[in-house]
Amino acid sequence: MKYIVVLVFGLSSLFAIGQDFSLDDFYKEDQLLRMKVDAVFSQLNDTAKVGQIIVPSLGKHGKPTAHVVELAKKGMLGGILLLNGSVTTFTKFRKQFDSICKANNVLLPIYSADAEPTLIRYKIKETTPVPKTNEIKTIEKIEEVANTISKDLIKIGITQNFAPVIDASPNKTVSNRSFGLDRDTVTLFSNQFITTTQSNGIVATAKHFPGHGYVVGDTHKKLVYIDGELREVNNYKPIIENGVLSIMVAHIAVKNNGIYNTNDLPSTCSRKIVTDLLKEELGFKGLVITDAMNMGGVSSIKKSGVKATMAGCDMLLMPVNEEQDVKDILAEMKVNEDYKAQIYDSVKKIIKLKICLGLIK
Repeated sequence: MKYIVVLVFGLSSLFAIGQDFSLDDFYKEDQLLRMKVDAVFSQLNDTAKVGQIIVPSLGKHGKPTAHVVELAKKGMLGGILLLNGSVTTFTKFRKQFDSICKANNVLLPIYSADAEPTLIRYKIKETTPVPKTNEIKTIEKIEEVANTISKDLIKIGITQNFAPVIDASPNKTVSNRSFGLDRDTVTLFSNQFITTTQSNGIVATAKHFPGHGYVVGDTHKKLVYIDGELREVNNYKPIIENGVLSIMVAHIAVKNNGIYNTNDLPSTCSRKIVTDLLKEELGFKGLVITDAMNMGGVSSIKKSGVKATMAGCDMLLMPVNEEQDVKDILAEMKVNEDYKAQIYDSVKKIIKLKICLGLIK
């Protein structure tokens, strides 16, 4: 009967039905959820659709607040990364931008944070103290830490955590942010962190695909390489099977690998890595987000936003020039129907996630 009401009375009745969805519904094939996604999607013009892909940052190391306000008014953001601040300041930001989006009739953003156990003390002041990732030694402690972090994020209104790191620990930029070297331990602890986080209504994000643990160098500064075998890809199979909702792709190139060479492009801009490997071979159906697009490993690449979305990434984190990326993507959509269809699929995935998060009622 619900579906008959929708067909007779249209869009307003679709939202009047009042059925709530949760993160548990994201991977389900639900007819009402699909109709709701399509209804929201149909109300957006192409600029607003592409805007859903963009995730600028706010905070001490983010973009100026006035700049992000303008993006919000234009509907040119799908999320906001809250980067280096406090519970107090981030709560004010969330309330401010929710009000701006509602006033301008644009979709509410997904607020995200780098709330790894190791980093949260630096990234968000005033949060409850937790041990660093590498100090956690039991599955019970993982659950406790993930619940503690989630409660602090919920207070702020953050609904996506860019954690856990499932890289191995040898690379010094990973170091104490990892659960260690043993693959079984990394998988077990990561899956518990993910399950607990998502049971709290927060999207967990496994990172940094295809694996940052054994590379030499720092992608914040320059392009670095996996030389030969992709040793950490198998870490992702049980994580995907466990239902992680988001995966972050790193700005790591691959060389001396007959199947997955990226030809001196970062993995974020390689269709071999994002679509062929992550989406098709590993079967990941969730949200694929890039690592920060202002990092040295990708920022020098011309039209990197278009290249990353062509590779199969659904959202662009911290673009250097958000409006230019939107313009570049729109221009490519006009001449490339397959690409346009791919962008539409990404936007629908983002809308679906927002509905499951309760951001779209």
